[in-house]
Amino acid sequence: MACYAPIDIPASGKEPFTDYARWRLRSSEDGRHTWHYLQTDEECKAWPQTEIDRYWLGLPVDLPALPPPEDALDAARNGFKFYKHLQDADGHWAGEYGGPMFLLPGLVIGSYVSGMTFTQEERLEIIRYLINLAHPKDGGWGLHIEGQSTAFGTALNYCVMRILGVSPEHPTLVKARATLHKLGGATGVPSWGKFWLSVLNVYDWEGNNSILPELWLFPDLTPFHPHKWWIHTRTVYIPMSYLYSLRWKMEENDLILALREELYPQNYYSIDWPAQRNNICHVDLYAPHTALFDFLYSILNTYEPCAAPPLRKLAMERCYQLVVQEDENTGYQTLGPVSKMINLIIRTIVDGKESEAYKLHMEKRADFLWIGKEGMRMCGTNGSQLWDIAFIAQALVETGLGDESENQESLVRALRWLDQCQIQQNPKHFESSYRHPTKGAWPFSTKTQGYTVSDCTGEGLKAVLYIQEHVESTPKLVSERRMCDSVDLLLGMQNADGGFASYELIRGPEWLEKLNPAEVFGAIMIEHSYPECTTSVITALSIFRKYYPKYRSADIETVIKRAVKYLHNAQTPEGGWVGSWGICFTYAAQFACESLALVGETYDNSPYLRKACEFLLSHQRADGGWGESYKSCETSSWVEHEQTQVVQTSWATMALIYARYPKPEPIERAVHLVMSRQNPDGSWSQEAMEGIFNKSVTIAYPNFKFSFTIWMLGRAHHYLAELKARRNGHQIGKAGL
Repeated sequence: MACYAPIDIPASGKEPFTDYARWRLRSSEDGRHTWHYLQTDEECKAWPQTEIDRYWLGLPVDLPALPPPEDALDAARNGFKFYKHLQDADGHWAGEYGGPMFLLPGLVIGSYVSGMTFTQEERLEIIRYLINLAHPKDGGWGLHIEGQSTAFGTALNYCVMRILGVSPEHPTLVKARATLHKLGGATGVPSWGKFWLSVLNVYDWEGNNSILPELWLFPDLTPFHPHKWWIHTRTVYIPMSYLYSLRWKMEENDLILALREELYPQNYYSIDWPAQRNNICHVDLYAPHTALFDFLYSILNTYEPCAAPPLRKLAMERCYQLVVQEDENTGYQTLGPVSKMINLIIRTIVDGKESEAYKLHMEKRADFLWIGKEGMRMCGTNGSQLWDIAFIAQALVETGLGDESENQESLVRALRWLDQCQIQQNPKHFESSYRHPTKGAWPFSTKTQGYTVSDCTGEGLKAVLYIQEHVESTPKLVSERRMCDSVDLLLGMQNADGGFASYELIRGPEWLEKLNPAEVFGAIMIEHSYPECTTSVITALSIFRKYYPKYRSADIETVIKRAVKYLHNAQTPEGGWVGSWGICFTYAAQFACESLALVGETYDNSPYLRKACEFLLSHQRADGGWGESYKSCETSSWVEHEQTQVVQTSWATMALIYARYPKPEPIERAVHLVMSRQNPDGSWSQEAMEGIFNKSVTIAYPNFKFSFTIWMLGRAHHYLAELKARRNGHQIGKAGL
């Protein structure tokens, strides 16, 4: 296969390896994104590059400078004037969802061992991305793009570049190899790395702890049954256990033999593989194995050679069935990119390269590839389409910008996209694949991907309500019955503690977290209640009952009261809430303060909001902004970022506004900071990563620098006017929705 043949690559990735004028982003009606490279001038003429293409490629968009804003609302207006140029014709906003550095290895290794190819342009820009993202000092790669070099990131991305044909003597690989060896070599990669290297046949399967498929044969009521694990964890370990049971590996070739020499400072054939099962490099280790884990896995590893063939066969058949059902439930995208590539390998082994499954996996693989100014990366899902459109829609309504005639057409297009994105039925394979109901849900990305997410459903419902109820001449596309379906779904997702988890109810006991096998991630074994998910549900239900007060009113009241109690209890002694999906305290504070405000709490009457405001103000910087490191999420305590961040500043300021903080000065200072960072064309430049997952992995939400800045500036304008009027003895201003 030509895409894996040796290739000469420049030492630097500063300049593109392809002609960026030939890249095009295609979006389908449901928000599916795929990048295409046009080979001829005729193709380029027939399909001109758009402002959307150029923006995400990092090329000049060449939009004119706007008149300097006269006030915060004017700055918000300028921001949306720019952002409208990035709205797709179907109404949504495209965007990157990259950042984790362990996704490209799964993509490339999974494709290589399955015989699936890349175009030459994809190949070149993946290589360039890794050159550009190598650590500037030691040359390694981390768990994510802002992290330190790790054995996991360095070993696996080294393999990616070698598979794609880069010479081991390329300066990037020479430097990376030296760093890997200093870290002890590939024997110290965490368990997910051990798995991928075993599939590639450059690490022995005996160096893995048991990944037992027989767990799926236990009765569903068993406390540790895998269907009680968090959905991302179980969808990864189902196909992992299948390949582990087969001990399937790539056949030896010259590259495999060379990598066995390059990845280790010692002789590959002298390594004591069973001794490496719990050998994890110190820089990779975030969630160490517990004593319970070590005890149970010593038993499982002893059982493994004695596994009864008929029982193992039955377990593998069940795992294969679940793999097929996951493929079919999600249009072959699966829940995420890791499970997708492992599923692909299994479908290649069982169904073959000529099968429809193989072809569909290849087609949908493109949904995860995204090219930006640094090169081509793999995203954490097929996008964040619903998540992004829900926030900008709410921002336009709350600020009043949606009422302006020049913005109404844009908002109606957004509503049309929200309309088609709602999931209106349960999955094809529902109960047999242990899926949570999806009827009435809004997903994180697209309807095709098809997973219920509690906060996405809440924010999607809220966006629809805002547009349909507040913007004149807006068509009522989403019926009352469909909104009631969303409410029914949300009411059924409350956990015993009053909080809401991400994809489904908490199913497993807390002690399962002691069996976390993935040393680099935290809190992944079961669902947990999250402040952000809980607050999104509170806000959605609170707004829904304003317009539909008779529908399940008693149930809604009970659920909101229990959710508010959870939120009160989740507040830290210092006054913050720990964010699990954004960084970190500033992110959670905005959602918490909004939801508490909607049930009548304010700075004046609520000790919780008073404490939240004082906590945030204690971290406001001299320049008026806030800046919080992703390490806050790792430690669950505030860690300052080196620079102030406009997105986090917007979150913190929104929290103060929702809480009705009575003093204008902190808000005015924050507004000045965000306005000072605005570019003449109305845009804001990309700063640090905005998102987080599993405690330790940052991920990009580049649309946040538009939605939340516009939202905050518009809200601040109205709130500051209200405070001024109040001081002057008047009651005016946009008091919120």
